Amino acid sequence: MKLRTFKIGGIHPAENKIAAGKPIVTLPLPNEVVLPVSQHIGAPAKPVVKKGDKVRRGDIVAEAGGFVSANIHTPISGSVVKIDVARTPQGLPVEAIYIKSDEADREADAAAMADNAPRRTAAEVAALDGKAIVDLVKEAGIVGLGGATFPAHVKLCPPPGSKAELVIINAVECEPCLSCDDMLMRENPGEIVKGVELLMRAAGVSRGVIAIENNKPEAIAAMISASSRVPGIEVMPLKVKYPQGGEKQLIAAVTGREVPSGALPIATGAIVQNVATAYAVYRAVYHNEPILDRVLTIHDGNEGRNLRVAIGTILADIVDKDDYEKIILGGPMMGRTASTLQTPMIKGTSGILLDKKYAHRRPVEPCIRCGACVTACPMGLEPFLVSTLSRLKEWEEAEKEKIANCIECGSCSYACPSSRPILDYIRVGKGKVMAAIRARAAAKNS
Repeated sequence: MKLRTFKIGGIHPAENKIAAGKPIVTLPLPNEVVLPVSQHIGAPAKPVVKKGDKVRRGDIVAEAGGFVSANIHTPISGSVVKIDVARTPQGLPVEAIYIKSDEADREADAAAMADNAPRRTAAEVAALDGKAIVDLVKEAGIVGLGGATFPAHVKLCPPPGSKAELVIINAVECEPCLSCDDMLMRENPGEIVKGVELLMRAAGVSRGVIAIENNKPEAIAAMISASSRVPGIEVMPLKVKYPQGGEKQLIAAVTGREVPSGALPIATGAIVQNVATAYAVYRAVYHNEPILDRVLTIHDGNEGRNLRVAIGTILADIVDKDDYEKIILGGPMMGRTASTLQTPMIKGTSGILLDKKYAHRRPVEPCIRCGACVTACPMGLEPFLVSTLSRLKEWEEAEKEKIANCIECGSCSYACPSSRPILDYIRVGKGKVMAAIRARAAAKNS
């Protein structure tokens, strides 16, 4: 059987998944967490606590600030120390809630975590309609855990005139070095399948596809076994090619349909959710548990680990030393360099890359007009052109060349034999163009 994949562009970077097969280890709860109110795409959440308030594990501490927003919950019991500025991994200021626990709090949390019994029976879950499931997803603050952090409940509520036909579970994990989704599937296949069923009911569809790249045979076998008796759910192995985990590329691989330029993925009838998001939906509905932690991969070049870490844990409490040349949050293709270890781990943190082989770039050389970046681009763009337009601050021309369609996968920079910082310039230009587009839309609607 020929494995499916997307047709335009793509590359094959070295996988380097040394954490594959390493069991998930739960990191002890920290004594203090820092919870930024912006851990998702959309409006920042609004704090509902103040300095001195006592909170319990699982309490909501910041409410969604709009429809495209997400609630924030505390993973530890304790006292609100302050609401102050924290620094993002890139050093930018963001409002955050600081919570500190004492010995009694930690004992209460240990007892709560030991009691892992579901809060709803199978019959109670079966009685929930689609709207009730969406409401529980929204209340739990669930976002896309593949890194995009788009609020999950928003995807489950397509705009008027749109209709979902299937739910695609993104279990591709095409980013090199990362294995957290792989191990989540190996260790929790039954729970993930239940989460997929819930997402299908919430979306009002009868078909679900769990898409996994073919380099994860153990995960594929586990998911096939867990879903074999569940009507409407198919496990679809895919050809290994980066960036297959991109939403538009995944839809093309699974359905053969292309998302039109400027349109939402729902235009193809597909709703895409990450496999870790499906697991979080299971926890929210069956256990009444919001997102309090997530699984991430630590990769330092010599060994890899898969850890379950509480949201808001400071990086310095996860990384055991501070003499690494560079720390990248995410994978080597789309990850961003952390400027400080005092920044907190958030919902979208899928990996911490410490391998020194990714710490340095090759010297930049002149463009040789080879077209490798064009061949690699999965969006059919001309990266060398839009990068140059961005470097020259030709924002209008960059918009005409569809810079907004860039998914920032890094395939162009990877493929460039001259080590040009193509994506760096495109990111700057895309930010300028998207800001201009939003400003025009706001002026039109005012």
